Amino acid sequence: MITISVSQKDFDSGAEIRKIADLGGGAVASFTGQVRGDADLVALELEHYPAMTEQALRTIADDAAEKWALHGITIIHRVGRLQVNDQIVLVCTGSDHRQAAISACSFIMDKLKTVAPFWKKEIWKDGSETWVEERQSDLDAAAEWKGRA
Repeated sequence: MITISVSQKDFDSGAEIRKIADLGGGAVASFTGQVRGDADLVALELEHYPAMTEQALRTIADDAAEKWALHGITIIHRVGRLQVNDQIVLVCTGSDHRQAAISACSFIMDKLKTVAPFWKKEIWKDGSETWVEERQSDLDAAAEWKGRA
C-alpha cells in the first residue's frame, strides 16, 4: 500500500503511523519534519505544481518499494504558508524488519529533498523573503543511495 498526499491541511502523524503498523510486520519507521525556527524566521511558504509533484512522490515511493520489502509507504507533504513548528512532511514505512523500514524511510526523505518539485520561500520577521536554495548536503545524501539498497 502506497499513500501519497500533498495538501495544505495538517496531519495526525500518530494516526498515519498506526495505519502502516496495522498492515502487519515487525517494523515501522517514520520521520516527521517541522518548520525550523531559525533566527528570525516566522514562516515558510511552499509552492508546487500538483501533477508534477504527485508523480515525483509516486516515483520515489515506487523506487523504495522496489529496493526494500515493504508492507506500506506513506508520504504526506504540506504546501502553502506554514508557521514555525508546523508539521511539513511525514514519511512512514512498514516492513517485517527494522533495517528495511529505516533504510526506506531515509531513502525517501533524501530523495524528497532533491527530486520532488517544491519551491520554498522563507519569510522573515523584518518582512523580507528568501527563496531556499538547493543544499549540497542534501544532494550528497541523495547521491549516496546510488547502487545501494
